[in-house]
Amino acid sequence: MAAGKGTRLKSKHPKVLHEVGGKPLLAHVIAAATQVVPPHDVYAIIGHEAERVREAVASTGINFVLQKEQHGTGHALMMARKALADYDVAIVLSGDAPLITPQTIAKLRDYHLSAQAAMTILSAGLDNPTGYGRVIRKSKHGADVRAIVEEKSASPAQRKIREINSGFYAFDAKSLFEHIDQLNNDNSHGEYYLTDIASVLAKSKKHVVAVEANDASEILGGNTRAELSDIDLRMRRAKVQKLMTEGVTIFYPDTCLVDSDVEIGADTTIEPFVQIRGKTRIGAGCRIRSYSVIQDSDIADDVLIRQGCILQEAKIEQAAILGPYSHLRPGSEIGQGAHVGNFVETKKVRIGKGSKANHLTYLGDAEIGENVNIGAGTITCNYDGAKKHTTVVENNVFVGSDSTLVAPLTVGRGSYIAAGSCITDDVPADSLAIGRARQIIKENWAKQKREGSSRIVGQDK
Repeated sequence: MAAGKGTRLKSKHPKVLHEVGGKPLLAHVIAAATQVVPPHDVYAIIGHEAERVREAVASTGINFVLQKEQHGTGHALMMARKALADYDVAIVLSGDAPLITPQTIAKLRDYHLSAQAAMTILSAGLDNPTGYGRVIRKSKHGADVRAIVEEKSASPAQRKIREINSGFYAFDAKSLFEHIDQLNNDNSHGEYYLTDIASVLAKSKKHVVAVEANDASEILGGNTRAELSDIDLRMRRAKVQKLMTEGVTIFYPDTCLVDSDVEIGADTTIEPFVQIRGKTRIGAGCRIRSYSVIQDSDIADDVLIRQGCILQEAKIEQAAILGPYSHLRPGSEIGQGAHVGNFVETKKVRIGKGSKANHLTYLGDAEIGENVNIGAGTITCNYDGAKKHTTVVENNVFVGSDSTLVAPLTVGRGSYIAAGSCITDDVPADSLAIGRARQIIKENWAKQKREGSSRIVGQDK
């Protein structure tokens, strides 16, 4: 269920699109569900900002049900009646509870089937159940449930019950839809509550049971900013713990931000204050030094990323060295053993095996061959104000410091670019290109200026 507004978040964005662990709440729930059943058997009930929600998770391959007007959780299932008509069992998950695991979903399903129940409630025991609906069992030690009572409607004795309703259910689909129209909206919000279906089914002599989650934290929902922050912290701690059990060294893990979908190979070391975001993949034997931020990038084995580097949608091949303070923008591909150093920025560039750009350089829309030396201060002039153009630097080229390469341009194999040159024409292979003004010396000019002479260079004919 993913149709709600999430008014307590005080946000213009749909509740289920708020992020924890580097992706939307709903995306985590979908990821867990699709490990239990195939995507084509998963339906997201969407309503508030429906198209934004649909677009955000469309790539998962799931289906969608539109709850055009939101009149409660019971109403949401009414809207899904047609979509679920051919199923024997319907499992209902909350789109704002991202800590749920595939194992717990499978436990809920399996218990429901073994109990041959009309409804199975996933419950949890909390030390402080305040704010949650209570599960009212028919007997203290029995599985059968009489009703779910919301806290505001609970008696003092019922409020002492610590077993709460998680908002996750399994239903016999036929029983659910035979009785769902018995729900009413006679409440202060005028909504149809799915929780009421428990008492409806129980009164109809249907079998309603509850099974308790092994870990109560799995059912936590993100209803406030503070709760989102707590869920994010839990998720990230679990992620770094998992990586460390798989052979990754992470110093001061509470200072590092590692998203849920990140993959890191064994014997890689992550230093403090590193951010690894999105779908980044890092190979084995790498070292990521402090204050680097890596987003949606693919890093091979034995790569060294020095302090303060920023990578976005970049691909780094084996044994390359980056930084410190390199900025690799989308489309940057750094070849095996290549070096990209201090304050070098790249964008949509391929740098070949063994090439080096070590200092204060901008390389954009460029193809840099193998064993190329890019001198300090070199820039590719790739934009003419209207279109982007490509610079090609072939293998074994030496580009002197403070050179400007004005695209479109090809610098031939084995050639040299003299320091301080502005190169506007193609350079043939094995050539020397010099593109700078002839040096002029005015002897004694500085001395005459200090002495107040009127013969300064601008007046010297």
